[in-house]
Amino acid sequence: MTSKGTGMTTSKDTQTTTTGVLLRSDGEVVEETMTYARTKIDAVLGRPGLPAVSGEVRITRASAHHAYRPWSAAAALHIGRREVGVFAEEATGRELVDRLHDRLRRQTDKAAHTGRDDRRAVTPPWRGGSGTDSHPA
Repeated sequence: MTSKGTGMTTSKDTQTTTTGVLLRSDGEVVEETMTYARTKIDAVLGRPGLPAVSGEVRITRASAHHAYRPWSAAAALHIGRREVGVFAEEATGRELVDRLHDRLRRQTDKAAHTGRDDRRAVTPPWRGGSGTDSHPA
């Protein structure tokens, strides 16, 4: 739903990223911002080694011109078996997408490493173990 010739999305717009995540917008979000967001989201979620990803990202621009941070984004994703939620607010659309990208990257890294046995328990000597980590990370 784009206004003719303005590049503005009117009201609500829904798109799908190449990773299968829904990208929605509310308010007067410029198409350039949506394209930039789609690119950044695909960069984070399309990395090799990540489990299956599904969910949605919503970008909203407040209609009140006096708002301190009129742009906001909320992401609700399922990465493998883990649920990830990210929220960001900024003054401009580009700053918002950059902040969202950073937070998504951090949360997806956490989700991707969940379940790995990075902290292995060491069997104490009184239980027949050597007392040292026999499985170096």
